[in-house]
Amino acid sequence: MSLLVISSLLLAACAPAAPAPAPEAAPAEATEAAPAEEAAAEATEAPAEEAAAPSGDVIVATPGQAVKMVLMPKFLGILVFDQANQGAQEAHAELGNTDELQFLGPTPENSVAGQIEIVTNATTQGVQAIMISNNAGDQIAPAAQAARDAGMTVVTWDSPIPSAEGEQLFVAQVDFAETGTVMADMARSILGEDGGKFAVLSASPDAANQNAWIASLQETLTDPAYANLELLDIVYGNDQSEDSYNQALALIDKYPDMELIMAPTSVGIVAAAKAMQDEGLCDTVKVSGLGLPAEMVEYTLNGCAPEFALWSFVDLG
Repeated sequence: MSLLVISSLLLAACAPAAPAPAPEAAPAEATEAAPAEEAAAEATEAPAEEAAAPSGDVIVATPGQAVKMVLMPKFLGILVFDQANQGAQEAHAELGNTDELQFLGPTPENSVAGQIEIVTNATTQGVQAIMISNNAGDQIAPAAQAARDAGMTVVTWDSPIPSAEGEQLFVAQVDFAETGTVMADMARSILGEDGGKFAVLSASPDAANQNAWIASLQETLTDPAYANLELLDIVYGNDQSEDSYNQALALIDKYPDMELIMAPTSVGIVAAAKAMQDEGLCDTVKVSGLGLPAEMVEYTLNGCAPEFALWSFVDLG
């Protein structure tokens, strides 16, 4: 998969009178060298005995097998994870898996403990493979390792276990380092030649994928080519709309000279754009980051979020 950068020009060109599918966009050049398919292929080329724990072998996706599986998002109620489930269910059907693929996730309010509980319970419910978008940092590692010790295959996707303890394979949707570069490039594009000040509105402090993207962004900003960009702050909205909305407003109050909010979360970017729209600030404070065209089209066409990016979560699933 490639990271797609979407702008108001693309959306305007694709916008018909009636609702339409998400617009096509050109892949960001920075990510073309390391698509997720290549990363996944490299990870799976190792012999099973190297990738698997001593307690069991990796389950290979051979058509016609009966494999009981669980796909676990960070939590329920986010469109991108519903799309990942759609893709996973399509693959499940194509493979002719005669057992079930369950889509199980915690509530937003109980994400960390809920994820750990689901992994723990899976070991006693005959689940053979669990696929985790981790929102619990290394707190989930003991449960993941226990699942492996019980003979279960443990795969992470979207967001890995930081220490890699307990996971046999991480499926990366994009090159994490290049994601930070794309965000820096979007900030530079939006703020112009003179640059400016911006802040990051992330999900949770335990989200390994977003932490890696932000670290990459910070590293990119040390390049002299980005010297006119100043990162003011990093705040967290816990991937909840209300919290993210309030964090965006708090950033405005704290940094009156801020010109951009960069949100590498599909929940945070919508909440921040809505906050700027509601406050009538779209001309002075722009929003960018990672978001879905279906959720961002209004804010892109009205100028609140002139550029953003994302990949296909259906393909990731």
